[in-house]
Amino acid sequence: MERALETLVGKLAAAYGDGLISVILYGSAAAGRHDRYSDLNIFCVLRSITAAELSKSEPIFRWWRDLGNPTPLLMTEEEARRSTDSFPIEFRDMQERRVLLHGRDIIAELTVNPACHRSQLEHDLRVKLLRLRQRAAAVLSERDALLRLCIDSVSTFCVLGRHAVLAAGRPCGWGRREVVESLERAFGADLPAFKTLLDVREGKIAPQEAEPATLFEKYLGEVYRLIAFVDALDQSQ
Repeated sequence: MERALETLVGKLAAAYGDGLISVILYGSAAAGRHDRYSDLNIFCVLRSITAAELSKSEPIFRWWRDLGNPTPLLMTEEEARRSTDSFPIEFRDMQERRVLLHGRDIIAELTVNPACHRSQLEHDLRVKLLRLRQRAAAVLSERDALLRLCIDSVSTFCVLGRHAVLAAGRPCGWGRREVVESLERAFGADLPAFKTLLDVREGKIAPQEAEPATLFEKYLGEVYRLIAFVDALDQSQ
C-alpha cells in the first residue's frame, strides 16, 4: 500500500507541478483499518481543473484503477471550501481520519454544518435502502447472490450508522464492531443481523452457515430501525 501511494504521489507531482495543492488519503486505510474489501481513497486538490488537467490525469488514473482502486476525487481549493454543505459526511470523515500525502492540509481549514450533516445522512440512508431492496428483489431466490448483496452492503450501513451516532451527539469509534455496539446502545436493542454479516465478512462464520433469506429479513428490519433513528433526530433538533 505504501509503495503504491508513493508512486501515485510521484506521478501526480510530475504531472501537475505547482498546480498540485494537496493529495490526501482518507477512508478505512487512513484509519488503519484497510483490508481486502477496502479501497485506497484519494482526495486530490488542484489549483485549477480544465480539460488540460483532466488529460494529464488520464494515464495516472487508469494505472491507479488497474491496481483495483477507485478513481481519485478531484477538486479545486475553492470547490472544496464551497462543498462542505454538499458532502458533509465525506468531509467530516476526512477531518477525523486522513493522511496528508503531499502539499497543504486544506481539510483542517474547513467547517462542516451539523444540519447539513444530518440531512445528507438521511438522504444517503434512504438511497442505500432503495438500492438494497431493488437488488434484493432480483436475487431473493439465489442464495449466494443474496448473501453477497448483504455482505457487500453492511460496510456502507456501518459507515452511515457511525454518522447516525455522531449526529445524535454520542461518541463512536471507527471499527465496524464498535459502530454496531454504539448503535445498539443508542437503540436499546440488539442488531444480530449486522453482527452475523460482519462475522461472515471477516471469516468468523463460513458462508454456508448463514441462511440468507432469514438473515436478509432481519437485516432489512435493522436498516429500517437505523433510518427511523436518524429521522427522529430531525424532530428533536
